[in-house]
Amino acid sequence: MSSIAAHLGESFTNHPLRKAFMRWQCRVRQMAMRDNEGRPDEAIMPDVFLDGQDEALGAIITVMNKAPGYSVTSELQHMSAKTNDPAQRRDQALTFLSAAYYQKAAEFSDILTATFPPGSPGASKIRDAGHCTLVFEAYSQRFDLKCKVWRLAPHNLLHQATMAHNILFNPGLPPGTEVLGFEPNWNESSSDPAVR
Repeated sequence: MSSIAAHLGESFTNHPLRKAFMRWQCRVRQMAMRDNEGRPDEAIMPDVFLDGQDEALGAIITVMNKAPGYSVTSELQHMSAKTNDPAQRRDQALTFLSAAYYQKAAEFSDILTATFPPGSPGASKIRDAGHCTLVFEAYSQRFDLKCKVWRLAPHNLLHQATMAHNILFNPGLPPGTEVLGFEPNWNESSSDPAVR
């Protein structure tokens, strides 16, 4: 697990594909917050392909988290604690996330995360495979990200950030919710149109 702690989006910082993907993700996530009341679409929900499989395992809802130096996890947790009203939480989250949150792609870790129910067979398959390809395709853009898969422990900063984010939109997340991290290998990933 030391690799994920050391990496957190820094070793490939200047990779052209990473920069293009992170900028695109910031743009489409801001659009989702401003225009779609935070509901995820194909730009945020990649298909998951395990190595050697032609059929997608399914689509997952990914979260893009701030890198540790820019973390707002405590602010997100505070929003949840302020009210028990799910509608108020959601409204506060939308206001916060649609403002300046996604303005600077450089503030985000490139390790995407996703939550799964406790005991999820899909999460187990992905975790056991250790690697997968996430295929994002929306708005005339496609990214195929070859990723190493991590199971994130509750003390991991990205686990905490993911849970804080998702609880704002789904306060019924059960105890034991599993969080997986997807760490792209930018040298093995691709896009269409290609990034120059």
